[in-house]
Amino acid sequence: MNQESISVFDMFKICVGPSSSHTLGPWRAAQKCIESLHNQKKLSSVVGIKILLYGSLAKTGKGHGTDLALTLGLNGEDPEQIPVDQIQTRFEKIKAEKKIQLTDGIEINFNPSEDIIFLTNEILSFHPNGMKFLIDFKDGNHTSQTWYSVGGGFVVQEGENQANEISIDLPYSIQCADDLMHWCNKTNKQVHEIVFANECSWRNESAIRKGVLNIWETMRECIFRGCHASGQLPGGLNVKRRASEINKHLIKEGDATNIEEWMRIIKKGGSDFKYILDWVSCFALSVNEENASFGRVVTAPTNGAAGVIPAVLMYYVLFCDGNDENKIIHFLLTASEIGSIFKKGATISAAMGGCQAEIGVSSAMAAGALTEAIGGTPKQSMMAAEIAMEHHLGLTCDPVGGLVQIPCIERNTMGAIKAITAAQLALQSKPDFAIVSLDKVISTMWYTALDMNHKYKETADGGLATQISIGLPEC
Repeated sequence: MNQESISVFDMFKICVGPSSSHTLGPWRAAQKCIESLHNQKKLSSVVGIKILLYGSLAKTGKGHGTDLALTLGLNGEDPEQIPVDQIQTRFEKIKAEKKIQLTDGIEINFNPSEDIIFLTNEILSFHPNGMKFLIDFKDGNHTSQTWYSVGGGFVVQEGENQANEISIDLPYSIQCADDLMHWCNKTNKQVHEIVFANECSWRNESAIRKGVLNIWETMRECIFRGCHASGQLPGGLNVKRRASEINKHLIKEGDATNIEEWMRIIKKGGSDFKYILDWVSCFALSVNEENASFGRVVTAPTNGAAGVIPAVLMYYVLFCDGNDENKIIHFLLTASEIGSIFKKGATISAAMGGCQAEIGVSSAMAAGALTEAIGGTPKQSMMAAEIAMEHHLGLTCDPVGGLVQIPCIERNTMGAIKAITAAQLALQSKPDFAIVSLDKVISTMWYTALDMNHKYKETADGGLATQISIGLPEC
């Protein structure tokens, strides 16, 4: 088990779609590669860079925009700040001019079509999402860096001790669910209180509140955009956006021009079960349709599963009296801790563990957070997370055409609904009599991942990806 100290802002990263492992991770790796050359005072001597992609990055990278992410990362663009409506334009400009601008005003020749090489039949041993940066210098010397995108936008360089790099002394050390329960029992604190105390080791209270609320605002804006965008998703599958049609069908007063008015109209619509169910599905669809379109999203804990937590949190805000800044902060703090326990004890990478590592983990995070938010005890929160994951065990990752669309978008609706169901079950249960613990289900998930055939780990070599004939080269 990795001895990691993971912040809420590590689990929830503001970025662009469509994939945290295949878009955000490579983007960050490219940035870190350039940063390391700058720190070594070697950047001004660089004359060429080639990138080799291995394993899952090679097999589904084109559908996930890996080449785009690497190119823009080398070019000094940041995935959190770049205007989403300029992403494709800037990438196309580089492809046309065949040049990139490194930091310090250094320009080198770079042709993404030739300098990013997809080695679909090769895989590196440490992780399926591997990439090598081959760097040439003016004096004829060469060097290389090997990086791995290990899920959720986390990256690690070969030879780097990841745990030591990000470890920090926290007042409440948590590596597993039992640790978390120990501190809750000893201090009589809720999960979010334990997490907030740990978070203060990185930043002050004001910065934590501001940052977490910014995460929620990004999620909320993403839902709103997705519920008002029509047309087809990019990539060649010709998948039609559905969230906007559902939104139009459910809104009875005519559409609103801003988020607050839109939310008021939704809440006014009542509390009928079918009505709420339709909205939860709509919220989840909207986020992942935005994600598939290189929109601004939040890893929760990944891009492919980015719709589950926003959908459940919006459900809590609109239908469970959760429209309060403190309650929203508490929800996201609790969710982040559950996600970090999964990362430490198993994986949040679909290339390593299948979709159970993405939708399953996000559903568990949402279930645990919702349970605590609506009055559950820490034990009930852990029980809800366990229930949610238990019913995602073995879920494969089989993106059709290597795109985060089919079946990924719909799976977010299922993950959200399962999270709400798991929370309700836990609230009506007595955790002391539970046979399966959260730590046991995390361990089971990990061993299931190890046993799972590689075809079902984000390779587009199995499952629906091979059953649906669409004529794309990555199938």
